[in-house]
Amino acid sequence: MQDFLKLMQERYTTKHYDATYQISKEDLDKILEFARLTPSAVNVQPWVFYVGNSQEAKDKLLPAIPDFNIPRVQESSAYVLICTKTDITDTEFKAITAKEDADGRYGTRTDIRDTVDEHRKAFAHMHMDMGDFVQWGAKQCYLAMASILYGAQSLGIDSTPIEGMDFAKADEIFNLKAQNLTSVAIVTLGKRAVDDSNAKRPKSRLDKKDIIREV
Repeated sequence: MQDFLKLMQERYTTKHYDATYQISKEDLDKILEFARLTPSAVNVQPWVFYVGNSQEAKDKLLPAIPDFNIPRVQESSAYVLICTKTDITDTEFKAITAKEDADGRYGTRTDIRDTVDEHRKAFAHMHMDMGDFVQWGAKQCYLAMASILYGAQSLGIDSTPIEGMDFAKADEIFNLKAQNLTSVAIVTLGKRAVDDSNAKRPKSRLDKKDIIREV
């Protein structure tokens, strides 16, 4: 079993990739499974992941990527575009509850199942009424992004989280608005280039005494 602290200490944001490297289907599938298994508030799972691992897929995304981040996409082996829902329908609520039921979470306790379903709807509708449903969903998506970053590291695969992008353009390219979705971030995946200078820099974080306060 890998030490998670060691993964945290060793992982860094890749700036330049080895463009000849191709991530295996097995590893990419594992990384997507890490994303799928990510926890979310009331198990709402508000995400959709668009995965590209071909030149055609990267070319499709590039109009949404500013010049300074283009190498991170072009040289990578694959990318995951993380999207959140902008709305959630009764059909989608029912699908979540039905899947939980099919997976055996409630056994014969239909009363618990129905209560959980009601609470999930209440939380989601509360955020809709407050007008921050998309922001709420995006917070869950960042949990999924962390799963992707550190899951990839556990497989020896480098990664780059990217917010430097034209979100409106990405939404247009993938027709996200029509699907009640909007883009949140991208993670690119691959192998670091030999001359990636960021790999040679020591990790730097504030000391514990500066950020941790006992209550």
